[in-house]
Amino acid sequence: MNPIRILDQVTIDRIAAGEVVERPASVIKELTENAIDAGSTRITIEIRGGGIEMIRVTDNGCGIAPGEIPLAFQRHATSKIVGAGDLQSLRTLGFRGEALSSIAAVSKVELVTKREEDLAASRYVIEGGREKLCEEIGAPDGTTIIVRDLFYNTPARAKFLKSAMTEAAHVGEIVEQLILSNPETAFSYLVNGQLKLSSSGSGKLADAVYRIYGRDLTRLLLPVSASNEYLAIEGLIGKPQISRGNRNFENYYVNGRYVKSRMIAKAVEDAYGTKLMQHQYPFACFFLTTDTSAVDVNVHPTKMEVRFSDEKQIYDFIRSAVKDALDGVDMTADGALTSLKKEEDRSKEKKEPRPAEPFETKELQRSFITGANDASQPAAFKRPDAAEPLPSHISDITEPIPSRETPKGRYEQQSFTPVFLSEEAKPYRRIIGQVLDTYWIAQYEDSVYVFDQHAAHERVLFEKFMKEFENRDVSSQLLSPPLVITLDAKEEAMLLQHIEAFSALGFEIEHFGERDYAVRAVPYSLGLIPSDVLFHEILDQLDTTQTLSDNKLYIRKVATTACKAAVKGGGRLSAAEASQLLDDLMKCEDPYHCPHGRPTILSFDRQEIEKRFKRIV
Repeated sequence: MNPIRILDQVTIDRIAAGEVVERPASVIKELTENAIDAGSTRITIEIRGGGIEMIRVTDNGCGIAPGEIPLAFQRHATSKIVGAGDLQSLRTLGFRGEALSSIAAVSKVELVTKREEDLAASRYVIEGGREKLCEEIGAPDGTTIIVRDLFYNTPARAKFLKSAMTEAAHVGEIVEQLILSNPETAFSYLVNGQLKLSSSGSGKLADAVYRIYGRDLTRLLLPVSASNEYLAIEGLIGKPQISRGNRNFENYYVNGRYVKSRMIAKAVEDAYGTKLMQHQYPFACFFLTTDTSAVDVNVHPTKMEVRFSDEKQIYDFIRSAVKDALDGVDMTADGALTSLKKEEDRSKEKKEPRPAEPFETKELQRSFITGANDASQPAAFKRPDAAEPLPSHISDITEPIPSRETPKGRYEQQSFTPVFLSEEAKPYRRIIGQVLDTYWIAQYEDSVYVFDQHAAHERVLFEKFMKEFENRDVSSQLLSPPLVITLDAKEEAMLLQHIEAFSALGFEIEHFGERDYAVRAVPYSLGLIPSDVLFHEILDQLDTTQTLSDNKLYIRKVATTACKAAVKGGGRLSAAEASQLLDDLMKCEDPYHCPHGRPTILSFDRQEIEKRFKRIV
C-alpha cells in the first residue's frame, strides 16, 4: 500500500472542480450568479460549441479591484462572507469561494473587469490554474469573463460531455431559470452569434414567464400571495389545463435562489389535489422568503438543495397559499379552437415584423460581441415577439418582484366569478339537450357549455363521501365473515399508530391473536373495492402520514368508488335530472374537475363559434 501523502495543489483544484463544474451549464450558473451578486442590471451570456469551445458572460456590475483579481481565483476566496457565522444570514447567491478557482483549474479563462472609480480596466488570463497574464486595457465598467476549451486538461471529464446541441439545451434551461428568478435583470442569451432569448428586466415575474413560455400559457396563470410573520410567498401558478407529465413546469425560489425540493413540490401538488389527473404536474413559479437562519443552503456545492429547520410549517404554509389561490376561480375548460388562434397568430407575425429592441443593440456593443443578429427563434424557446403586449389579465395583476431583502410587494388578486355555475346564472341558463348519450349542452349569455354527465356525477359523489369522513358521519359496511389479515412487524406498527384514523374512516378492526387482525367492517364509501386489497394498499402507503384524509391513496380509492357509482356515459338522463345534476355540481368545492382530474365542463364563446363558421374574418 502506498504511503499517505498530501496531494499537490493542481490535483486538489482539479478534484474540487469536479464538484462544481459538471458541464458548461454549471459554469454559466456560477458566473451569472456572481454577476447578479455584483449588482448587475444587464447580463449577456454567449456560448459557442455548446459552451465547450467558448463561454462569455458580460455584466455591468461593480467590477473587481485590480489588486484582488489574482486572489479571486484562489480556492475559498470570496467577498460574500467573512466567517462561519455569516452562513446563517446569507443574502447572496454565491458564498463558497470555489467557482472561479474550479473553472480556471479545468479551462482557459480570460477576465476583463473595471470598477467605476478606476481609470483603466484590468485583463487577467489564467489557464489550468496557472496565471499567464495581467495587464491594463480600456473597457467599460463591469466584468466580462471568457471561458475557452472547457476540460482541455482533464480528458477523462471531457469525454462525458454530450454533443454541442445537448449541452446548449442544458445551458438554455439554466438561462431560463436565471431569467425567472431575476425578473429585475435584463438578460441576453446568444448561441453561435445568434440571439436566442432575452428579457426586459422590468421586474415583473409575469413578463419573464411570458418571454419563456409564451402567450397561451401566460393567459392561464393565477397569482399566489400570502405571508405571515415567518414566511412570504409571491408568484404565479397555472390553471390545471397547463399541467405536464413531469415536474419541468415547477420552479421554486427560496430567498431568491432556485432550488429543487421534494417537500415544496409535494405541498404544491397536494394543494391541487384532484384538480389534476394522476401523473400530471402543475405549473408553478413563485418566490418563498423566510428567515435565512431557518434554511440551510450549504448542503451541496451546486447550492440547489436546501434544508429547512421546520419542514412541516413550510409545507402547510405553501399548501394553504396555493389552495387559496385556486379556490373560487372559474376553472371551466376553454373548448376554443386553439388551432384557429395559432393560425391567426402566425399570420400576424408574418405581417408585423418584430422591431429591434434598443437594449439588445446597446448590450451587444457593450459586451465586445460582434456579428450577433436576431434570427428566427426555435420553437423550443416559445419566444414571443417583443412588440407583443402582455395579456391584460396578467399585466393588471402583477407588479415588480421585490428584492431579496425586502419582499413586501403583493400581487393584486383578480376577481374571478364562476359565471355559469353560480346562483346568479341559474335562472338564465338553458339546457338544450343531450348528445351521444353522455354530454349535455347548455347556453348562458353568449357562450355554449358542454358538460359530461359521468364526470359531473363523479365529482358530486366524491365530495359527498369526503365530507362524510370530515364530519365523522361515515357509514360502515359489515363483512361476513370478517376478513382476517396477518401483518408483518412493520405493518402492525403502522396499524397501531393509525388505529384511531382507521376507525374514523369507517374500518372496524380487532386484534385476533399474535399478528392476526380481523377486519369486521369497511367504509361504505369504499365498499366497491375488494376489502383485503384496499386495507393492505392503504397500510402500505401510510408510512409516516399522520391523517388518512390527506393520504393520496385514500383519496384515489374514494375517487374510484365515486367513479363506479356515478351514472355512466351512454346512460340516458331526463332534462330535469341533468338540471339537478348541475345544481349539485354547483355546490361542490371544485365543480370543474372530476376526482381524477378530467374536466367536467367545457365552454365555447360566441366569437370562437362564429370564427369557425367564417362569420368573423
